[in-house]
Amino acid sequence: MARDRIGLAEVLAAAENAAPMDSLDAVACNLRDRFGARYVSFLFVDVVGRRLLRVSDTAGTAHEHRAERVPLGDSSGYDEVLRTQKLVETPEEGRGWRVLAPVTNRGDAIGVLELFLTDVTRDVLEQVEETAHALAYIIVTDRRFTDFYHWGNRTTSVSLAAEIQRQLLPSASSCESAAFALAGALVPASDIAGDTYDYSLDSDTLHLSVTDAMGHDVDASLMATLLVNASRGARRAGADLLGQAAQVHHALLSHGRRTFATGQLLRIALDGTRAQLVNAGHPWPLRLRDGEVGEVPLAVNMPFGVPMQGPYQVQNVDLRPGDRLVLYTDGMQEREAETVDLPGLIGATAAGHPREVVRTLVTAVADAYDGCPPKDDATVLCLDWHGPLSGRRTKT
Repeated sequence: MARDRIGLAEVLAAAENAAPMDSLDAVACNLRDRFGARYVSFLFVDVVGRRLLRVSDTAGTAHEHRAERVPLGDSSGYDEVLRTQKLVETPEEGRGWRVLAPVTNRGDAIGVLELFLTDVTRDVLEQVEETAHALAYIIVTDRRFTDFYHWGNRTTSVSLAAEIQRQLLPSASSCESAAFALAGALVPASDIAGDTYDYSLDSDTLHLSVTDAMGHDVDASLMATLLVNASRGARRAGADLLGQAAQVHHALLSHGRRTFATGQLLRIALDGTRAQLVNAGHPWPLRLRDGEVGEVPLAVNMPFGVPMQGPYQVQNVDLRPGDRLVLYTDGMQEREAETVDLPGLIGATAAGHPREVVRTLVTAVADAYDGCPPKDDATVLCLDWHGPLSGRRTKT
């Protein structure tokens, strides 16, 4: 244990002494020095989790010159590491061992650390795993100071509307605590219009939202900016769910240029006493319970920004430990995406983490367009509710 602590201290010190964009190289150098690693690289997960972007510490002098797009596939080993969140070591004939370790922070899978070692022991593997875990915290800290980590999880070009929209999304697409695990995803990642999802956690409440502003391109992303910031402003000021809905509604009435947005705002008490939701003209959520998937029937208020809407209705949601709740926008089921069997896919992925659920769902929607750009945003937010007494929490 003392050796592990010394090794971690060395990694953190090396990263702290490096420039923010060079902290990956500092970690790689540390691994080469400590374990004689022949090659070290880090692979970012792209924004919709369909491929990886490799950044090597050994080739080139500019980050742009040392990037390689790597598709996710079962044969590569990367998919297994991301899915199981466990280190994988495989022998390389005549070359020692290939080691892959998940780089994950509080459930947010940032990427995979890959290195080749001449020999491995259980102690070495444990130290590599701890280093990968520390690397997640290093990246979370350093991405505040450089665009390098934003570049690292983009494998396609990004429009102006998409750039605006991405800044509205949570900085981490997944989160875990003892009471829950959640993950969100949005497709198409390169041409986002009006969809958003959001979440936040405070001392006694989990806040969730999914919204869909009408329109396309920059106009829709500007309306989404109004939605998200009105919602966050009300939430951070301590407004209840009704007050939050009212602020979103009045923001669109006052500044939305006669447009509107559908959405759902959800608050869950972490002690399990209640879950409440406002439904503003949005598709009903889907719930997986005891192996069965069904819609959660809700009263439907008018969308945000429709002038004749009065006070919004706050509804109680039946949420029990073991439930999986899926919120989504209409792009998950419109046009070509109508062929996607959401309930079937939710049932088929029942054993997976919410990260895997949302990746499966948005991949199915993108594939339904048969290589053509989807004609609408498609957003999904998946929540696994463990309950206040579950005691569940992984070290990720």
